Amino acid sequence: MSAKTIKITYWVLNILFCLFHVMDAIGGLTQAKAGVDAMQAMGYPLYLMSFLAVLKLLGVIALLQDKFRTIKEWTFAGFSFTLIGTAVSHACINDNPAFVILPVVFLALLFALYYFWRKFEQVKVDLA
Repeated sequence: MSAKTIKITYWVLNILFCLFHVMDAIGGLTQAKAGVDAMQAMGYPLYLMSFLAVLKLLGVIALLQDKFRTIKEWTFAGFSFTLIGTAVSHACINDNPAFVILPVVFLALLFALYYFWRKFEQVKVDLA
């Protein structure tokens, strides 16, 4: 795979993942009805929506920056825990299967993003 292909794939995956989480964070900060209903159905307190929304926005910033590697690594872990927790929470209340599958799809996208980030980092080192 060429360096250009790796770079383009990394940035396309990164932008798609980040856009989804920015939109989700906006829904959390505005206390969107669908989010409130889901939180109540799962038995979570509503203040958790705002807290997670802020964390998602900080995570997006961490994913888009290229200076602090360790923060980026922790961000990948944080998003993984969040997406796994979301899928499990929806599965435990026997929610619509789409609400269980969607976080798993974004988890797969996150894994692909992580893979291409590591490849991109290696390409940058090889070119330097």
